[in-house]
Amino acid sequence: MRGIRFERVHKSFHGEPVIQNLSLEIPSGCFFALLGPSGSGKTTLLRMIAGFESPDKGRIYIGDTDITDMASNLRRVNTVFQNYALFPHLNVFENVGYALTIRGVHKDIIKEKVMATLEKVRLSKFMYKLPAQLSGGQQQRVALGRAIINEPDVLLLDEPLAALDFKLRERMLLELAELQDELQTTFVYVTHDQHEALTVADAMAIMNEDGEIEQVGSPKQVYEFPTSVFVAQFVGTTNMLTGTLIKRDEKSYLRVEKLGEFAIPTLQETWATEGATVIMSLRPEKIELSTRPLDNFDNKVEGTVAAIVYHGRSTQYNIRLADRSIMRVFVQNEEHSTREIVTYDDHVFLHWNKDSVVLFRG
Repeated sequence: MRGIRFERVHKSFHGEPVIQNLSLEIPSGCFFALLGPSGSGKTTLLRMIAGFESPDKGRIYIGDTDITDMASNLRRVNTVFQNYALFPHLNVFENVGYALTIRGVHKDIIKEKVMATLEKVRLSKFMYKLPAQLSGGQQQRVALGRAIINEPDVLLLDEPLAALDFKLRERMLLELAELQDELQTTFVYVTHDQHEALTVADAMAIMNEDGEIEQVGSPKQVYEFPTSVFVAQFVGTTNMLTGTLIKRDEKSYLRVEKLGEFAIPTLQETWATEGATVIMSLRPEKIELSTRPLDNFDNKVEGTVAAIVYHGRSTQYNIRLADRSIMRVFVQNEEHSTREIVTYDDHVFLHWNKDSVVLFRG
């Protein structure tokens, strides 16, 4: 097991910077997700680890080995692509064992390794089938088997589940997590799908459109404690309120035009002086929705139900506030019921505690 380290890496294409002064450390044996919008440089980072691209400046290490200028075939790195790239004329056994075959490994060793690998990816009974005879999930497992048979130090996964339907993608995410846990190989998983990253990753890096890393941390750290407005908005759903910082009786408040004052945690940063502009992020599931005011919360705001979206496990209520902005609320559907808590145009109250918010400099 060996981790990966980027040191001040730059990469441009046709004079346009894609990666800018990026430093990042991916721990050994970690399931690490690179998450960001299209064009943020995620796949470029993956291709530089694999040796398909070279940085313009900076160094890349796997363990203590500088691989920046190393040929791709000399790196103990394998890649699983979105389109699987299977050989259509070879069966499952032959596809998985292909790398060993071209290296001239003895057929008895190939058989032993392929059978062990097929067992890991649960494809033993499909070994004689061609790719065209397999489902999308089975083809994905063939690609995984072919990638892990050489026991790489690092396995790179470039949006490998993008072509699968939702249910199959959910199942494959869990299978990937179980496989990584069994192999203890460093997995680097590229995706723009926040749900995938939050589901499988031990740690993740959030990249912005300028090819810069906004935040690195566990899924819980990134979701619960985003360090920038970009991360708060990109990972999950959030409500944003912008206002003026007010300090009174050793407590802090956010004064929002047309909505009033809201209790907030005390900011320790030097910029957080009286009158400073502050942005508040509040996740929809941290809001209590009711048809009457409640007393056991730090904050309250009134509004009118503008939209209701049923998600199965939860219902999303879009509440129009006095300033005409929309605040989204998620309510868990904990019981079987056909009765709506509220309906369109109802007057409602939204409540939350000050410790449920995250604050940013405006």
